[in-house]
Amino acid sequence: MERLVERLEKAVERLETVCQGSGMCADGSSKGVAQYVQAFDALLAGPVAEYIKISKEVGGDVQKHAEMVHAGLMSERALLVMASQHQQPTESAFSSLLKPISEQIQVVQNFREKNRGSKLFNHLSAVSESIPALGWVAMAPKPGPYVKEMTDAAMFYTNRILKEYKDVDKKQVDWVKAYLSIWTELQAYIKEYHTTGLAWSKTGPVATEGAKSPPAAPGGAAPPPPGPPPPPAPAPTSSSTDDSASRSALFAQINRGEGITSGLRHVSDDMKTHKNPALKNQGGPVRSGPKPFTAPKPACNANPSQKTSPKAPALLELEGKKWRVENQENATNLVISDTELKQVAYVFKCTNSTLQIKGKINSITLDNCKKLGLVFDDVVGIVEIINSRDIKVQVMGKVPTISINKTDGCHVYLSKNSLDCEIVSAKSSEMNVLIPTEGGDFTECPVPEQFKTVWNGQKLVTTVTEIAG
Repeated sequence: MERLVERLEKAVERLETVCQGSGMCADGSSKGVAQYVQAFDALLAGPVAEYIKISKEVGGDVQKHAEMVHAGLMSERALLVMASQHQQPTESAFSSLLKPISEQIQVVQNFREKNRGSKLFNHLSAVSESIPALGWVAMAPKPGPYVKEMTDAAMFYTNRILKEYKDVDKKQVDWVKAYLSIWTELQAYIKEYHTTGLAWSKTGPVATEGAKSPPAAPGGAAPPPPGPPPPPAPAPTSSSTDDSASRSALFAQINRGEGITSGLRHVSDDMKTHKNPALKNQGGPVRSGPKPFTAPKPACNANPSQKTSPKAPALLELEGKKWRVENQENATNLVISDTELKQVAYVFKCTNSTLQIKGKINSITLDNCKKLGLVFDDVVGIVEIINSRDIKVQVMGKVPTISINKTDGCHVYLSKNSLDCEIVSAKSSEMNVLIPTEGGDFTECPVPEQFKTVWNGQKLVTTVTEIAG
């Protein structure tokens, strides 16, 4: 990690040297390096370097994640250098050139999935939700709005970090600001240099998968000559010649027009089974039509390590101040009774189960659960439901806030003491809040899902839309 920071510092020094000599940074006339590559180097030396520095101070999983993000940004820089020296490739070749970036995005997201028990899970989630923004190079004609959309996806988790550490750890707040500034600066960069898509060179060879363009140094060194052209395609074999001849004969017959039916034989009535039932009773094999196409079965994998990963074990344990309830299936009697005010509960990937939490607890999070019932007494912070389906939550005591995000089907049963609860929802459907009545029953109230937004001359005004019918 120290070597990485040193490399970035040296890059900054080289950029400053270039700017001080003959005004190259001002007019973009640095030889060998396109102006938009220099601008991207400035982004790496600025917001990215600050993010890497603070991530190193935070340490742990955040530091490892930052190294992966930096690798993705360097892959993107290599593509920008290639685009500055080559003409736009074919679609298939461009897909191959994007592969290093897409693979690095996957590495970043897989790291989050493998570390769901991390104490810095919100940090990992913020990065994983927004890292697809590196794919802006393929998002013509609106790459800038795409980056903003990915940045907004991270806001849910960055807000949680700010809320948790705002008055506790300033370093965590600085980390959020540094990370989000990367995407803010990237949007400005795209708007200036790649407004409608990645800008390719108008001269030079057409980019191909084999065209390896090494990253140009920010100091202005001339680019190396292009590599040798790809090897010629192999000579066609005799089988391909036979296929071509067969296709030619087929098209020749089709082009005969009506004459193509001249070789068909007339079928008389005595040869038709629906007019001559005796034909149905005759023995002999019955000819059937061709079998429908079925995909070939994959061959047995010789490597047992590549088989489907084993089922994750079910957990219900206290880890520090966090109750972990994970991978529970068909468990209808899950109970957490020995709770404290500073503890939190994280419920992940539980299916067709019921969980009861007794006493007063700080917060509860349901993540990626299906058909789960949750009953709890008191929560002093927030109850969050994320990426779930068919959830039922019952409040026995009091809770100030319930957040529902990316969830389809959620019923919230409030108690008389929790009627002042705030319910915040986003990207969710089929939500209902059930209010207790004097007779002990509940009145079901649906949460609005459709809205109308109009411009009133000064600002946008959004109201709930009621569907008549």
